[in-house]
Amino acid sequence: MQNKFIKGALATAVLAVLAGCNSSDDDKNYTGCLSGADNCTGFTVIHTNDNHGRFWENSNGEYGMAARKTVIDQIRDEVERAGGETILLSGGDINTGVPESDMQDAIPDFVGMNLLGYDAMAVGNHEFDNPLSTLHMQATLANFPMLAANIYDKNTESRYFEPYRVFEVNGIKIAIIGFTTVDTPKIVNPENVESLEFTDPQEELPKVLAEIEANETVDMVFAVTHMGHYADGNHGTEAPGDVMLARSVEEGRLQAIIGGHSQNPVCMEGGDYADFAPGDECKPDQQNGTYIMQAHEWGKYVGRADFEYIDGELTLASYKLIPINLKEEDENGDLVFITEEIEKHQGVYDMLLPYQERGQELLDVVISHTDGKLEGDREIVRAQQTNLGNLLTTAYSEFVTDNFNVTADFGVMNSGGIRASIEAGDISYRDVLTVQPFGNFVSYVTMTGSEVQDYLAAIAVKTGGGYPQLNRVEMDVNCDAGSVEIASLGGRAFDEQQNYTFSLIHFSAAGGDDYPIINQHPNYIDTQLSDAAVFREYFVANPNITASDYEPVAGQLRFFKGGAEVKSCAGDAQ
Repeated sequence: MQNKFIKGALATAVLAVLAGCNSSDDDKNYTGCLSGADNCTGFTVIHTNDNHGRFWENSNGEYGMAARKTVIDQIRDEVERAGGETILLSGGDINTGVPESDMQDAIPDFVGMNLLGYDAMAVGNHEFDNPLSTLHMQATLANFPMLAANIYDKNTESRYFEPYRVFEVNGIKIAIIGFTTVDTPKIVNPENVESLEFTDPQEELPKVLAEIEANETVDMVFAVTHMGHYADGNHGTEAPGDVMLARSVEEGRLQAIIGGHSQNPVCMEGGDYADFAPGDECKPDQQNGTYIMQAHEWGKYVGRADFEYIDGELTLASYKLIPINLKEEDENGDLVFITEEIEKHQGVYDMLLPYQERGQELLDVVISHTDGKLEGDREIVRAQQTNLGNLLTTAYSEFVTDNFNVTADFGVMNSGGIRASIEAGDISYRDVLTVQPFGNFVSYVTMTGSEVQDYLAAIAVKTGGGYPQLNRVEMDVNCDAGSVEIASLGGRAFDEQQNYTFSLIHFSAAGGDDYPIINQHPNYIDTQLSDAAVFREYFVANPNITASDYEPVAGQLRFFKGGAEVKSCAGDAQ
């Protein structure tokens, strides 16, 4: 199969007229092809992925489904006037990420997807953040199929979702197969997926292709996936993604992959990721004759792939990632639109507004109460252990213990991630978000005692935002030598030969605040659930907080500098 990519500049205006199509050519038989070649049929794939609750624009007026609808409608109109047709696909992960959506079970997001006219979506791992009953509700609400060929019901040994769906787009029959990352059971609550089996997509793909060949007559096969794109297939601790899927079958059997999960704009240059910025040209990956595309995350971009089908051969004529009202700072430090502002679709805006307003109301619902101040003031939390630091690390370590079939011995939290105190009185979700506003994911890792000792020695001497809040750690820190002497972890006497599990946020695991990079450790797990959501659930489960219960235990964590005991390695005297 011949494949060709023609670069084209991304216009700042969203609506541009395709070459060869104008009002003076009414008698021409348009086919939707840019090339104008004979026997050519054109069609356009529009795609997004990793919505994560972003049905509404952010506080800066960026993205949101109302503006996304305007762009999608303009693309459809342009393509149809040129004689082509479109199909709209999602790479999954509709759930989890914004409180207004999370507290409404992503209903506004699925309502919005119906309004935008999605044709199909891959099932993402975050679709399993809630019980299966919630997923069933969402699937019933959706006016489009959720596709996943590699998820099976253990009891019936049959597939839990449709494996594929055949669509006719401008006379071309396209079978679209869905796949979900095999990592799903280890990054969601195991109870939510205990009745399901996730098989290897690379093993499942030939089976589905055989089923399609036996039961359908199609012109080509696409996949819509939630597996991640990793350049040259280098997936690290993640399960193999789209590149390895493309390489797993004979060239010519899979024409394109529309993906999600890794949440990166798949724009390639020289075999690696290009230094892509909003408004830049974007060349998607191509592996083994298969085009691979992904549109970053949250609806920040709408992907547009214009295909031409000539004599049985598929060509990608043009590809763009269209920014949806993204902004940047100008020379005065003011936020301005990077490309021309996109007007919000009024119908979608009006339909989703009540959900946004209800979400704001839910943010102020009382979820707990504290009898004393939970200390997160910057000058204090970055210099000493506090009850809020202990509360946070307790919440995260207990979340890991309760949900992932492992016991978290202790927890770590960088003080720079604690942005406010919680005053005595009622606590709402909005209070939680003032403490944890960044949406970092809670993670955990299991290490040997020797590895843990090296890790704690590296972070214990941090000052400022890197100063660590710790729970269930009993040790002395030698600030001068940069070493620690650990007495116990999680109530267990320390032993370099034993294994220990601890919770932290992904920001720290990836090297944030100059912490050691451990997110490539073979036993590292990113739960992909936000710190604020986990913290909120801890308050819901504990409606009456006694602040003194979380006060650091005197003498449990001691710092020494110049032979004298200090509050931290910054040198503050006791």
